[in-house]
Amino acid sequence: MHDTEDMPVDVDFDEEEPSFSDPEDFEDDVDDEELLGDLLREKPQEADGIDSVVVVDNVPQVGPERLEKLKNVIHKIFSKFGKITNEFYPTVDGPEGLTKGYIFLEYGAPTQALEAVKNADGYKLDKQHTFRVNVFTDFDKYMSISDEWETPEKQPFKDFGNMRHWMEDPDCRDQYSVIYESGERTAIFNNDAKDPIVSEERARWTETYVRWSPKGTYLATFHQRGIALWGGEKFKQIQRFSHQGVSLIDFSPCERYVVTFSPLMDTKEDPQAIIIWDILTGQKKRGFHCESSAHWPIFKWSHDGKFFARMTQDTLSIYETPSMGLLDKKSLKISGIKDFSWSPGDNIIAFWVPEDKDIPARVTLMQLPSRQEIRVRNLFNVVDCKLHWQRQGDYLCVKVDRTPKGTQGVVTNFEIFRMREKQVPVDVVEMKGDPESKTAFAWEPNGSKFAVLHGESPRINASFYHVKNNGKIELIKMFDKQQANSIFWSPQGQFMVLAGLRSMNGALAFVDTSDCTMMNMVEHYMASDVEWDPTGRYLVTSVSWWSHKVDNAYWLWTFQGRLLQKNNKDRFCQLLWRPRPATLLTQDSIKVIKKDLKKYSKIFEQKDRLSQSKASRELVDKRRSMMEDYRTYREAALQQHHEQKTARLQLRGGVDTDELDSNTDDWEEETIEFFINEEIIPLGEVVPYAGTTHTHYYTHIIPLGE
Repeated sequence: MHDTEDMPVDVDFDEEEPSFSDPEDFEDDVDDEELLGDLLREKPQEADGIDSVVVVDNVPQVGPERLEKLKNVIHKIFSKFGKITNEFYPTVDGPEGLTKGYIFLEYGAPTQALEAVKNADGYKLDKQHTFRVNVFTDFDKYMSISDEWETPEKQPFKDFGNMRHWMEDPDCRDQYSVIYESGERTAIFNNDAKDPIVSEERARWTETYVRWSPKGTYLATFHQRGIALWGGEKFKQIQRFSHQGVSLIDFSPCERYVVTFSPLMDTKEDPQAIIIWDILTGQKKRGFHCESSAHWPIFKWSHDGKFFARMTQDTLSIYETPSMGLLDKKSLKISGIKDFSWSPGDNIIAFWVPEDKDIPARVTLMQLPSRQEIRVRNLFNVVDCKLHWQRQGDYLCVKVDRTPKGTQGVVTNFEIFRMREKQVPVDVVEMKGDPESKTAFAWEPNGSKFAVLHGESPRINASFYHVKNNGKIELIKMFDKQQANSIFWSPQGQFMVLAGLRSMNGALAFVDTSDCTMMNMVEHYMASDVEWDPTGRYLVTSVSWWSHKVDNAYWLWTFQGRLLQKNNKDRFCQLLWRPRPATLLTQDSIKVIKKDLKKYSKIFEQKDRLSQSKASRELVDKRRSMMEDYRTYREAALQQHHEQKTARLQLRGGVDTDELDSNTDDWEEETIEFFINEEIIPLGEVVPYAGTTHTHYYTHIIPLGE
């Protein structure tokens, strides 16, 4: 064998080399995407990164010596929205080197740029400079806007009917919602002293519970995918808001906005835990993050819905509507703030701050939107504070628990701020004892009284105070040994109920505070809830299936404590009265009505007597229906008679018999009798309006000669 590994290879070098050139008429049909697709996809794009760039206009024009200071100010403002990766300050060509008045900032992510636009646009740096902030990509959008005006498409009007039809009830009956069968059924009832009247009832209307809006216009139902609002005469669906896993809801007092909370939807880039919606349009106004919903509502609204506020650590953020942006583009830095509350009658916010070393605790009243502090109250040795507004905003009570120096016990003070008086004077009521024993406090809604429950069972005392115009607070009455842990004032004031709910077996004491008399003491065993109707005439106590699995029912009482109804519902869960909007009557008109009340009382007493008997009520309704049928028939007959006038004139030779006197000699009257029916009723069984003989007469006028 021969080894061929080292043998030389015979190569002909004189042979012509192959050509790889294309002919002149060759056309390449392979594009770059097919050959280099993977590389082209990694090619830098013209728009790469510009989604994260914002343009800030109306920036001060400064020279090189002040540029560094300007950069520090800009960075401090805009770094709150995300990490700034690049910044560019264009300058004017020339010896001075002034900046041009606009800058470019690049963030690490497009969402951070959008957050900067949302919060910094309109930021007032000083009197001469208010920032205008836009995303860089918006320039293409604005450049492509057509110069020709296009008329917006007309949206069809949705008629939901009369949204306040329940207020037109001739008997002025209020409505309330009831959930029973462990949430499977929801019903709306018209309240009646005899029996409730069903207005609407549906199965599985809500998946958890329901809520009425503050003025009673909408009923909100909860579903896994969001919230639905219902209203109108037949409770049609007015609006729906998609918020997956929604569990809590809150309305603005003006019913323009609704706030929803879901623990499932929040992300760092897109805040979705709390969403504020516009009720009329159904649009999302703004989303917010939420760390905890333990103290709901997170946002508290001003009385007119123009502002809402949120408290976080050392910060009070006040937002304004409809922009949903921060008031004056910045939050209030309040070190250690513990709680705050809006006045129910004015755009005034109250907040308190605990002690810090040598700095005393303080309660501050602030006017909005000016942020002017109208009253500051310093407090010493404070353990805790609670803020309680009177419903009209005339008074603010700050319940202060403190430990005075040199004493072992705890003292509770009620600091009463007189909001309608000059410089807001403060009166103090002192109560000794364990602060845990002060179980309840409540203002009279439309008056100047307040009630306090204090002491430990079985020696719980109910004290009633009156804030007088002379600057004094008077103790007007104290009831001792009460079985009560809650106070429920009538919405109209004067009357109230001291209730011992749940663990106190449902003891109820009805009190008239005009002379502090105990009107009645009753019991609804294991009652869990108490609800006054909007007028203050009726009270409902209930045992909810959600808190107690037996004896589920709701009872209806008069304001004096007289039981009217016991309504047992299978697995009854919740009852809520439908709120009423504020009256349109002036105070003078209300005074006139109260003055002439005796004149109206006779009509009311007559209606009350008729409503005592179900049979009487049915008879009245039947007669009213018959009268309405008669009026309808009569109007139709008159209309037909009028339409046939031309035909009658033709048949009667142009003579209009409607205008002739029946006593004219040219006419003869003929009376025809018809026997219809005869009914004999023995004495003792006579029914009102029943007759023994019915005879009908028919009169026909016949012209002579016919």
